[in-house]
Amino acid sequence: MNVLITGTSRGIGYELAKLAAKDSGNKVLVISRNEKKTHELANECRAANPNSQVIPLGFDLAQIDKFGDLIKSINNEVNSLDVLINNAGYLIAKPFAQMLPEENEQMYKVNVLGPMELIRLCLPLLQKSEAAHIVNISSMGGFQGSVKFSGLTSYASSKAAIAVLTECLAEEFKETTIKFNCLALGAVSTEMLAEAFPGYQAPTTAVEMAEYIWQFAKEGHKIFNGKILPVSKSTP
Repeated sequence: MNVLITGTSRGIGYELAKLAAKDSGNKVLVISRNEKKTHELANECRAANPNSQVIPLGFDLAQIDKFGDLIKSINNEVNSLDVLINNAGYLIAKPFAQMLPEENEQMYKVNVLGPMELIRLCLPLLQKSEAAHIVNISSMGGFQGSVKFSGLTSYASSKAAIAVLTECLAEEFKETTIKFNCLALGAVSTEMLAEAFPGYQAPTTAVEMAEYIWQFAKEGHKIFNGKILPVSKSTP
């Protein structure tokens, strides 16, 4: 399988890449704006499995105007794509009235516009797969009817946007072999969560969540399409 995962410098994305790399038959393209961490990740995967195929790609998903360079790099590595996991996320916890326009813009670029453009440009590769699966990672904060929290307005609304995007794309491409699903994650013990909410103890580890997401990425498209699925031990 050819697999593309974003947000792989730490947390869930880092663990996802390690799981995908265990199978030597998988070619795993890992994207992060922290290029050094993607190379460290590739080295760690090779130490665990000398035959692993991990391709580091340093790229900032907020740089929408430079996506042409990214897709060239992707096309140089693979001629089809079976799994795309839009895992990268950006979170600023701050009261709505104090949010700056550039902070809101950055959050929407990373959480919505970047994944949207990545999907669009990867369509030719995805269409060459017999059963491509795009998994968009959302949040319980963006899940309709869930408990909402002050300070997360921009983040939660951006995660709601990626969820509805999933439904729309599933409808638009329902006659193709590409399936689109969205996982709305509850609180997970990651660096991003710790930075936003110091001292909060999440009930799920990054490894546990990565294991679930990876299994879903491989099998979920056989049953689901266009679904927003909550994955949480609590709300959020």
